[in-house]
Amino acid sequence: MPVPLAPYPTSPVSFAQSPANGAQGQLVCLGCRNLLLYPAGATTVCCAVCNAVTAVPPPGAEMAQLVCGGCHTLLMYIRGATSVQCSCCHTINLALEANQIAHVNCGNCRMLLMYQYGAQSVKCAICNFVTSIGVSIPFVSHV
Repeated sequence: MPVPLAPYPTSPVSFAQSPANGAQGQLVCLGCRNLLLYPAGATTVCCAVCNAVTAVPPPGAEMAQLVCGGCHTLLMYIRGATSVQCSCCHTINLALEANQIAHVNCGNCRMLLMYQYGAQSVKCAICNFVTSIGVSIPFVSHV
């Protein structure tokens, strides 16, 4: 009987390792989170424990990660995806690239908040305060 792994991979790079010629690759089952081995050239893997079918990332795919907004599970996905569905709670998470997000401190509790670039305000998940995102005016020094 397989031993269940931690609820998320311990190392981001080990989520999916593409196999070399004739070798086996490995990835984490989307259903039960067990480590699955697959032969080179496979496009999907069916888990023997839970029968979930997990897609094999294309060779050389760059992976990214985010924390699920619903259950706080670490999710791994192929970089460039616009949304990621959590296999634990089924929440659909918006996947933003680094150049699409910005940071601001909460106007009440000073918690660092992350928001989508262009938003007019952001609500703090800790204290529920809504912080307005102001347009910054560059400081010009007159000498």
